[in-house]
Amino acid sequence: MRCLPAIRVAAAVLALCAAPFPARTGGNLLEGKAAFGDWRADSPGTRRLIRPQDIPPPDTAASAGNFATNVRRNGQTPVVPAGFAVSLFASGLSHPRLIRVAPNGDVFAAESADGRVRVLRPSGGRAASATVFADGLLNPFGIAFYPPDSDPQWVYVGNTDSVVRFPYRDGDLEARGPAEIIVPHLPAGGGHRTRDVVFSPDGRTMYGRLRLQCW
Repeated sequence: MRCLPAIRVAAAVLALCAAPFPARTGGNLLEGKAAFGDWRADSPGTRRLIRPQDIPPPDTAASAGNFATNVRRNGQTPVVPAGFAVSLFASGLSHPRLIRVAPNGDVFAAESADGRVRVLRPSGGRAASATVFADGLLNPFGIAFYPPDSDPQWVYVGNTDSVVRFPYRDGDLEARGPAEIIVPHLPAGGGHRTRDVVFSPDGRTMYGRLRLQCW
């Protein structure tokens, strides 16, 4: 019975997708085979229209995989609308998974594979300076500041197996002390690194996201 709402929602979405494609003007509309391009054909205003008849028939004889690949950047920047500009903010990070901005503007980045959190301090139009705020963590992901106001005293980090916090004051580039375990023994494994941490606006409730597996 718990699955019925999801089924109804899915049916509504399918019904919406079956509706005629709304007419729009302006921009670059890619249709048919041209709509299956990649980022090299993207630009502001580009739209893609893929109809059911454009999708190739399934191949039931073999399994299929579509894995992401890393492409080395050679000075390219995203194409943006007129009046906007893109510049390099940070480089040299190791598999960053999530970023959160402190009240003072410092950017905290979780480098999950290397078990650390970095602080990226903006430097005008130049790339930010990077400092290790904390390391020795287990696949960190979520980052939250507490209290959730302009003067937080702690930085909470969601490890794969726990939630920890570090003492913090505005502008700190390194943790003021060792990690304090707040929530121990979270279920680990499964190849997931998405333990997020979020506080309610009044700071009275901490929310954590573990993992969701569907079978």
